[in-house]
Amino acid sequence: MSRVHTVTIPATSANLGPGFDSFGLALALHNRFSAELAEEWHVEVVGEGEGRLSSGADNRVARSMARVFAEAGCPGLAASLRCENSIPPGAGLGSSAAAIVGGLILGDALCGSNLDPETLLALATELEGHPDNVAAALYGGFTVTWALGDGTPRCVRLEPAGGLAAVIVSARIQLATSDARVLLPATVPHADAAFSAGRAGLLVAGIALGDARALAAGLADRIHEPYRAAAVDDLEAVRSALLAAGATGAVLSGAGPTVIGLVADTDDQSALARAGEIATRARPAIEPLEGRYEPYAIGISRSGATLA
Repeated sequence: MSRVHTVTIPATSANLGPGFDSFGLALALHNRFSAELAEEWHVEVVGEGEGRLSSGADNRVARSMARVFAEAGCPGLAASLRCENSIPPGAGLGSSAAAIVGGLILGDALCGSNLDPETLLALATELEGHPDNVAAALYGGFTVTWALGDGTPRCVRLEPAGGLAAVIVSARIQLATSDARVLLPATVPHADAAFSAGRAGLLVAGIALGDARALAAGLADRIHEPYRAAAVDDLEAVRSALLAAGATGAVLSGAGPTVIGLVADTDDQSALARAGEIATRARPAIEPLEGRYEPYAIGISRSGATLA
């Protein structure tokens, strides 16, 4: 009988304002996938996405496992897989990245291919289409990604200084990343590009140094959020509610429609306590918004994917 392997993957928030397709932050909300080799594919999904996500070989976790099997020269392998999901799909919290990274790591463990992290990142980017979420899911903390001239993805991981937490305001509808990308123009004005480049630098400095002022200034964006607001018509109302309640800044999480408010403090525990207070204060302003769930506080995850 083959050994059962289990991998735990954090949720992620990507873009974070000006870090379009390059910044990612791991959050303390996790999916847990367990698998063992089997004669044929069997997939069980419980929790978020139960009854909606595929329970066959075309499940995203299973497809990612199969990609590793093929990479390792064992394309005929199959597995019995259980997905315990806490990350809501289609909400801008990296559910697809978690599925991809988790499947790759499980596939690697089951076939013993011992892929290095850079290869896992490259495979995950190939399957996801962009590296921001998958890098944060793989490495944890705060990540900055880019591509070499041949398209090979690379990543730098930063340990957030001080304390950091978030307030999440999820939407009652889903927004596919592909649909959100259609809203983006082919070009942007130089002034907007310069604005976002400067703010991206401030955001990295704010997270790396624990500087709340730089963090707040760095969350402003003119590259993607103004265009995606057409599909997230209550974005400014939610942002205003979070800022008025005390959030350091607020942006779309990934392509949206979830909005994430970041909260800085001296340590993670203090930041999470503040985030809880902010969620409570923001609730009266967000409750009348019919398309939103009530806000909740969540910590960041300083560790990425973990295999057991």
